[in-house]
Amino acid sequence: MPTDYGVDLHVGRHRIAVDEPTSHGGGDSGPTPVGLLISAVASCTAITLRMYAERKSWPLTDIRVHVAYEKGPEGANRITRRIDLIGPLDDAQRARMLEIAERTPVTRAVREGTPIVPAADHHQKTPETKVQP
Repeated sequence: MPTDYGVDLHVGRHRIAVDEPTSHGGGDSGPTPVGLLISAVASCTAITLRMYAERKSWPLTDIRVHVAYEKGPEGANRITRRIDLIGPLDDAQRARMLEIAERTPVTRAVREGTPIVPAADHHQKTPETKVQP
């Protein structure tokens, strides 16, 4: 019998349904938490690179970012990311874009390990995210 793991997230004025697939006892009403994590990596990469190309007036016509979460032995998990830059960019521009991709805010937060602290210890105001089971 499936368990209801579905969660409604409220991020600013947006709602996002999060769940586990039916194969893991969920209702498959939305992406998994890990799916959201890798979606954040992909979307931040695409947005950052598009902004950079626009600021430089580079001829980037599209970006496709493919990400996957791979579970390894003994907790050696990793996120793989492939970036397809579409448009008549030269080799130097492509290389620079891939360098920038390594420094996006979400990439750095994941790679460097952002601490998660109890709310009582959190003194800086941040955008509110509410979770409702």
